[in-house]
Parts: sequence; structure tokens; C-alpha cells
Amino acid sequence: MIISQILFSLLLVFVFSKAYKSYSKIYRNINLGRPVKPFKNKDGLRNMVLIAFGQQKMFKRPIPAVLHLFIYVAFVITQFDLMEQIIDGLTGSHRVLSTWVGWFYPFMISFIEVLSVLAFIATIIFLARRNLLRIPRLNSKELKGWAKTDANLILLGEILLITGIFCLNGADKALEMNYPEKYHATGFFAINSWLGPMLFGHMPEYFLHVISGFGWWLHIFVVFGFILYLPTSKHLHILLAFPNTYLTQNDPRGRMTNIESIEAEVKGMLGLPPDPVVEETIADFGSHDIFQLTQKNLLEAYTCTECGRCTSVCPANITGKKLSPRKIMMDVRDRMQEVGKNLDNRAFTSQSGEIDNPISYNDGRDLFSYIDKEEIRACTTCNACVESCPVLINPLDIILQLRRYEVLTQSSGPSDWVPMYTALENGGSPWQMSSERDAWIKEI
Repeated sequence: MIISQILFSLLLVFVFSKAYKSYSKIYRNINLGRPVKPFKNKDGLRNMVLIAFGQQKMFKRPIPAVLHLFIYVAFVITQFDLMEQIIDGLTGSHRVLSTWVGWFYPFMISFIEVLSVLAFIATIIFLARRNLLRIPRLNSKELKGWAKTDANLILLGEILLITGIFCLNGADKALEMNYPEKYHATGFFAINSWLGPMLFGHMPEYFLHVISGFGWWLHIFVVFGFILYLPTSKHLHILLAFPNTYLTQNDPRGRMTNIESIEAEVKGMLGLPPDPVVEETIADFGSHDIFQLTQKNLLEAYTCTECGRCTSVCPANITGKKLSPRKIMMDVRDRMQEVGKNLDNRAFTSQSGEIDNPISYNDGRDLFSYIDKEEIRACTTCNACVESCPVLINPLDIILQLRRYEVLTQSSGPSDWVPMYTALENGGSPWQMSSERDAWIKEI
């Protein structure tokens, strides 16, 4: 027993030390972006409770929402089981909480078992939707390769987790029934009080211990593996959905932030009162790499669930154009991962003098190495992607920043747009007009 406690303690220390390093890199990568100005968001807590925890926006599509809810609630409630297993592993006890919390213990285990069955059903349906029914938004080209494997691995891990829970509970209930004088009763479990003895009741004591131990360690290894795997997976949204929804401001949809230096210049030309000294925060107009995006933009990229709801309602994508809002978020995340990996390996060259690149990072690549300009040009700024996202991600903001860089910094863009630019510059109107747009005011 002492050896088991020592091994478990070493495993626990190893897992959490590795996890700390991995999650620290996520934090570091998010902080590569421009700091977000302090703000007061009176709806932040409400958003977090209703949207991240309550999954309010998921229910626009009720069937997958209910199935997802089964898995999510099971994940949350099974932390009770995990807490007990960690205490048992450290102290060498078994089901220690059953003697501490009384009647509440069988209630919680029963609740976990029922939720586990519902989560198992939902998992099988989700696997079928991805791999047999091949729902279009879950099988688009940007999900080929690792993205599809990642989704399937998590679902398979869920099945292993449920298997561990039922092996542990079922074998323990069989031991309690067959050897009541040796094993204290832990109360009535909704499913395994009858399923456990039915499946394992005929087995000898030794084999029941093996099955119970197998279930215990399988549950622990799956949970610890999930903790270590999470930083490389889209399922990081389980954690980051909460800060992302809290930090989302209720600004008008599609609102673009002004470039401070240009805003100050325009105010001076119009004779408006000058603002306090504007601190230069960007070297270019718009964004071409993660360093010019905000930390909120980068947090959103890590929060993306890859569910594809944004892409499925995007009119540009529906009409066959290249744009996929989901791909935009995945590309930003991939670029962050690339930069972070290069920072860890010192695989980059330094370039000084860049205001919007505080770490002087240069590897010859940027977001346009991932995102084709045809993608950002196809956006109609309709905000359908923003409205559909279940965790309040805003792909449009990133698209507009990239497009602003292309137009204002690179003086690029489709040739069809040039007459509009010329008309705006000369007459203040997107249409070619022989007189200034506001000339009629002079006649009043």
C-alpha cells in the first residue's frame, strides 16, 4: 500500500508540474498580443454564467445542445469522484468520502452513474455524426488531419473514462454483496447496485480487486492524460470559455476601433479639442501578425471549439467563396503555436525598432502565411459568425484588422475596390460623383 501511495504521489507531482509548464506557455502566447485597455463590463459575470456555464447559445440547435449538455454536466459532476480518488491515492484509503459525507455520498455516485450513461449515449452519437453521418460542418477541409483526430480522441477518452467508473463501482458493489463482513456498505448506487453484482458477482474476491483496481487506475490515467493533453487540443475551451465570455464587451456588432494617431490627427484638422497625448502602440495600420492583434483576439483563438457554426452560417462560405471564419481562428492559433515553439527553441531572428513587436521576433512569416487574402476579401461583415458562436468569439474583428493592414499599409486590395477608394478620398462618397457629397448643405 505504501508503494502505491508513493507511486501515486510521484505521478501527481509529475502531471501537475508538466501541466503548469504547458499552461504557462498558453498564457505566454496570449500575452504576445497587444494589451487590452482596462474596461468595466457590467455584463461580464452574466455572460460567463449564462453562456460559458449555462451554454445558452448552444440551444439554438437543441439536439446537439442537449447531447453536449450530458457530456458537460457529467464532466463537471465527476470531479467529485476525482477528488475522492486523489485523497484515496495520497492516503492509501478507499472510498474515504463515503464515511465523511454520509447519505450525500450514494446520492452523488448515483448522479454520476446516471450522467455517465447519458454521456456515453451522447458520445456514441457524436462519433457517429463525425465518422458515419459525416455532418458537413464537422468534415470540412480545414478539419482534415489532426483536427479530426483530436475530436475523436477526446470522444474515445470519454468512453474510457466511463468504463473506468463502471468497473470500479461495479466491482466494489460485488465485493460489498459477496463479503459484507469485510467491506463496509457505501449505500445504494442507482445503476451499479444491481449491474455490478449481475456482471461481476460470480467472480472470486481476487478478480474483483483486480477489476476495481483496473477501473480506479484507468479513471486516474484518463483524467491525468486529459490534463496534459488539453493545451494541444481544441478542448481547451472547457477552461478558456469562462474568461473569454467574461471579457467580451457588448459593443455594437462589427464596430472597428479607431487608430489613435489617425484619430488625433483628424481631430486636429477639424479643430476639435485634442485628446491627451496619444501613446504610439502600433507601427502599421491594421494587423499582419499575432503581435498586432489584441490579447483578447488571441484568447479567442485558443477558446475556439472548432464547432463550425460560424462557417455554416457565413454567406461567403455558403456561396462557395474561400472564407471560413473557423479556419481564421484556427490559423491564428496555429501561428501562436508556431511562434511559441520557435521562442522555446530560439529558432528566430531579432529585428529591432518595431513598436508593435515588443520581443523583436522575426521568422520571415506572419498570419498571411496561413490566411490567403482572398479569404479576408470575401467577408461581407454581416456578423453572422459572431452571432452564431456559442462562446462569444469574434472572427470578424481579426478579419477586419487583417484587411485594414492590406489596404492601408500594403496599399493593396482588389482592383475593383480602387474606384471606391478614389471616390471616398476625393468626394467622401463610395460612389463616383461630380460634386462633393455634402455640397447640398451649402445651398441651405
